[in-house]
Amino acid sequence: MGVYELIGASRYREALQKAEQLVKDVPHFQLAQLVYGDLLASRIHVVKTLGDVTPEAAAAAGLTLGDLRQESLRRLEALRERPPSNAIPSQFLKIAARSKHAIAVDASRSRLYLFENTASGPRLISDYYVSVGKAGVSKSVEGDQRTPLGVYYVTGLLSRKTLGDFYGSGALPINYPNMLDLRRSKSGRGIWLHGTPSNQFARAPQATDGCLVISNPDLQRLSNTVEIQTTPIVVAPKLNWVGPASLESGSQNFEAILHEWLSAKTRGDWTQVQGYYAPDFNSFGRNLSQWLPELKAEMARSRSHQLQIKDLTMLNWVDTEEVMVVTFSELGRGASSGPLKRQYWVKIDKKWKIFFEGVIG
Repeated sequence: MGVYELIGASRYREALQKAEQLVKDVPHFQLAQLVYGDLLASRIHVVKTLGDVTPEAAAAAGLTLGDLRQESLRRLEALRERPPSNAIPSQFLKIAARSKHAIAVDASRSRLYLFENTASGPRLISDYYVSVGKAGVSKSVEGDQRTPLGVYYVTGLLSRKTLGDFYGSGALPINYPNMLDLRRSKSGRGIWLHGTPSNQFARAPQATDGCLVISNPDLQRLSNTVEIQTTPIVVAPKLNWVGPASLESGSQNFEAILHEWLSAKTRGDWTQVQGYYAPDFNSFGRNLSQWLPELKAEMARSRSHQLQIKDLTMLNWVDTEEVMVVTFSELGRGASSGPLKRQYWVKIDKKWKIFFEGVIG
């Protein structure tokens, strides 16, 4: 990025020096080698395009040169079109303090954004170039070479020692397929955020079998920063950046519905509680008719305890449907801890309904 900034400022001598140092430091960074070559060539002729070589040399390079040009374009876009100051992705409706970080991926920009969750809300602290599936995004079936879109969580950390060189410095698995994916009959597994082989610094914007891939130094920074199980990761075709204040109304409206559900449950209002559940509800293989007796028994046990919600996270996902992924601790008044639950809500005929609920910790 520093080399690009110097070129944009017509400071070519400094750009050449920086590019020369970069290829010495990271000799397997192919795009850096290409830019360095162009800067050397610019000393004897006008360079008209990235990788300004003869047609014969371009043809011999096959897809490689085209991939590098596309990578360069995405990196330049990230440099020129920065997120608005203090803006966050619209999916981050509310993130509990127990989640120290959050991740958002903009597939259209080949960019991964890392946020620190502060007392005043998520704050962008870093962003990285990222590669997605060879066939793009919107994964549907196993083997389609697409990266899934949606709201997920980092579920583990796999070290270099347990993986082959192909995955680089390690991997952060995510929980694909999530409950919305399963509701939509999507298949596939093993979607990870991982590094690159030792002979390759970065991959083309669309180059994976469905995983998210970043450079090994970037992955190492993420691995040392994010927390397992509590770090949400949103993967979107294009991120919608908004001011935190613009999310307050939606957050308050949905949170009011969530507390109405909890209040009805505490009062033992069976008719009202049932009304919050979607006909296609499923909880780890149990359908609505199998779930309701368990819920009724749980309500009977909790009637003498005023239930309350702690550590609430609300993540909004909108495509052909509007979905809310809600995570919270449910505990009786005076209790310091309770089961960690996750619910998936969907808007049906303008009313929010729960299509998944379960204890996750």
